[in-house]
Amino acid sequence: MQIYLAGPLGFSEAGRDFHYRKLIPELERSGHAVLDPWTLTDPAAIAAVLSLPFGADRREAWRALNPQIGRNNHAALDACEAVVAVLDGVDVDSGTAAEIGYAFARGKPIVGYRGDLRLSTDNEALTVNLQVEYFIRASGGDIVSTLAQLPGALAALKLTP
Repeated sequence: MQIYLAGPLGFSEAGRDFHYRKLIPELERSGHAVLDPWTLTDPAAIAAVLSLPFGADRREAWRALNPQIGRNNHAALDACEAVVAVLDGVDVDSGTAAEIGYAFARGKPIVGYRGDLRLSTDNEALTVNLQVEYFIRASGGDIVSTLAQLPGALAALKLTP
């Protein structure tokens, strides 16, 4: 299955380590192809922007690159068969929440992964934000709390052609 891997892990060194050394290998070991939004845009283009000093030039460089990043992620979401969304944090990352909503609207099944022990919910019957959790479960997916549970949750998805 081709999986879009939504989540904020690429923003931090520790997150990238988990993303590339644990999460993606677990999905690939289960036989899935991973569409990784952190690698869809030319890393040299991103590095060039990041190398600029803070200020007007850097802002303009981001303004030019941001639409390309958004288009690349959009195309990958359209191309995938399912989404795995990392739900860690005190609240679900806003970009991840947007990708969950878009995937749901496109009829893509979604599996959430929340290995974070902190409470992040609207009430005690939920794992995360009510609307995020609704979209995941209504898509036919589930929310798991360990990497070991991901393969089973993905295998349980019913894909529509």
